[in-house]
Amino acid sequence: MSIDSMFVHKMWDDNELSKMVEGGVPFPMLSDAGGKVGKVYGVYDENAGVEARGRFIIDPDGVVQGYEVLTPPVGRNVNETFRQVQAFQLVRETKGGEATPSGWKPGKKTLKPGPDLVGNVWKEWTTDMAFD
Repeated sequence: MSIDSMFVHKMWDDNELSKMVEGGVPFPMLSDAGGKVGKVYGVYDENAGVEARGRFIIDPDGVVQGYEVLTPPVGRNVNETFRQVQAFQLVRETKGGEATPSGWKPGKKTLKPGPDLVGNVWKEWTTDMAFD
């Protein structure tokens, strides 16, 4: 979603994204003309008429679980977004019975939250949990 019109999104997809992602973006891009949504999330700059680049992960209950806001010169990491969504889904599915350490990916070891874990994460940390 951005303040750009659907026509700008189409041009961007046709002339840029489709050359980087086979078939273009596999989901609809939304236009936030006037920055209404951007204002709610605090990323719309009314004086400049632009939005900062933000990513908000919102759960099925409408609760923001994670977010990242970057200035325009810095790109976002889509793979990290997907990883975080998968991590939030796992935590939700296990009703908080599992936690995902930094760099966690599906199939990797998780942590079991509880009093015994406090001060002992280092004992649980393995190369299986480390970043790729």
